[in-house]
Formats: sequence, C-alpha cells, structure tokens
Amino acid sequence: MKKRVYVETSVVSYFTARPSRDLVIAGHQEATRGLWPRLTTEYETYISALVYQEVGKGNADQARLRIEAVKPFRMLDTDEEARVLAEKILAGKGVPGEYPEDALHIAVAAVNGIDVLVTWNFAHLNNPFTRMMVRQSVENEGYVCPEICSPEELLEVGQ
Repeated sequence: MKKRVYVETSVVSYFTARPSRDLVIAGHQEATRGLWPRLTTEYETYISALVYQEVGKGNADQARLRIEAVKPFRMLDTDEEARVLAEKILAGKGVPGEYPEDALHIAVAAVNGIDVLVTWNFAHLNNPFTRMMVRQSVENEGYVCPEICSPEELLEVGQ
C-alpha cells in the first residue's frame, strides 16, 4: 500500500519558482524537483483546499504554474473537524497563534490519516520543538500525527 503524503504550499512554491542564486534555496529547489515525479508514482499525494487557495495567490504567472503543478494531486477538504483540531494545536502552542494556516495544514493531514506532511517551513512546521508540541496536541485529540519532514528527507526514503 502506498504511503499517503500531504504537500504543503512551500513545497509547491519551491518546485515552480525561478532558479535561485542563493545556494541553500537552490538546493531546496533541486531536492523538490527531484522528489516531484515520485509524488505521482510512489505515493498517494494530497493537497488541501487551503493549499489550493494559497498557491493561487501572488504573481498571476507564478500562481498559474503552481495551480498547474498541484493538479495531479487529490484534494482534501478543510472541514470543521480539521478546524477544531487546528485550534487545539494553536492552544497547545505547537504553532504560533499568528500562523493559524500552518496549524490547519497539520490538522487536515491528521484528520485524513495522512502519513507524511512534506514542507520547507522550518520556522513553524518542521523543527524538533514544533514537531514535539504538535504531536502531543494531535495525539491528545485521538489522531495519529503525520510525520513532518522536508522534501529532502522524503527524497532519501527508498534510495
């Protein structure tokens, strides 16, 4: 059975962005482009309505590229169950209160039984302290918390 992967907005942005001269960002872009074909062949890959909304913002040409990039992925609803869990994540200080969308990404993934949430957001999603606090909040509500990792980490799986 294929693992279920949720692609957060930052990953889509790195995939479609113009090549960066910054070496770290360029490395992230390269890892994302290396992972992208595997997302449609090796995994059941999902986005949420929230991701779809976020990728549609900003520069119109870039937004079109991002929207086109996520078309192969299945869409998950951002329903009331996910909103309630996101509030619990925020209340548990897993994600800073000024970033409710980040909590909602995790909540949508958790309520839908997603195995892995892939993101480049190290500030609010993919760092050891956030993962620890988020896992506690999600599990306290009776859900299994998805593993949160970068595209680079997921790319290494099965290599």
